[in-house]
Amino acid sequence: MARLFVLVFIGLFFGFGLGSSFDQSFDITWGNGRAKILGDGNLLTLSMDKVSGSGFQSKNEYLYAKIDMQIKLVAGNSAGTVTAYYFSSLGANHDEIDFEFLGNLSGQPYTLHTNVFAQGKGGREQQFHLWFDPTQDFHTYSILWNPHSIIFTVDGTPIREFKNLQSRGVQYPTSQPMRIYASLWDAEEWATRGGLVKTDWSQAPFTASFRNFNALSCSNSCPANSWFSQSLDAAGAQRMKMVQQNYMIYNYCTDPQRFPQGAPVECSFS
Repeated sequence: MARLFVLVFIGLFFGFGLGSSFDQSFDITWGNGRAKILGDGNLLTLSMDKVSGSGFQSKNEYLYAKIDMQIKLVAGNSAGTVTAYYFSSLGANHDEIDFEFLGNLSGQPYTLHTNVFAQGKGGREQQFHLWFDPTQDFHTYSILWNPHSIIFTVDGTPIREFKNLQSRGVQYPTSQPMRIYASLWDAEEWATRGGLVKTDWSQAPFTASFRNFNALSCSNSCPANSWFSQSLDAAGAQRMKMVQQNYMIYNYCTDPQRFPQGAPVECSFS
């Protein structure tokens, strides 16, 4: 209970401003009417049935940005569904920064899956169970991507930092502009307990909702001491450590079956 109070307090203290209109910021790209912009452009819903899911992408590309999105995930029996929210460029050697929410049976926790790709190489998965029910209300999921770090936060609480360690031979996304994407799709072959639990189509349509998008970016140069030069301070690192100790359920850095010769270089600096 004490952990929950601290995390809620942090989320309130580091609150976010109002979001941008979805009409102005995004294009619906697939789903044949299953994605809808509502409420004067302030709410976007994605739905999925047995025929198709749906998705949208940003009108703009970003080379470094800080983005916030409030999301309310699929409620009830969401097994087999994946709600994704991420940066990505295009091509075989693409860069990508992922939030993916893997559904589960009613009453069981969602899995929050994060990953970072650079020059087409991913495999840097960290997964978490959240300290709240993400289907009951909107919560803010943020990605800060600058030349120094990629920081994932939930309601203002940092859960992961991926540092720029190019000087150590670790690839980092620095040169490919990326769009923001979101989608709701069927991944019953792997999403819930490795595919053991399938999608219950009698529960369809499944719906996830998005609101209050906000983006900070720089067209030419960013002011000093802005998000562009930000990394986790000691207090932020301590909050992240607390989340990882209590809510992380998978970390590629501690998977000896995948890395019998030792963890990747960046794991020594995380």
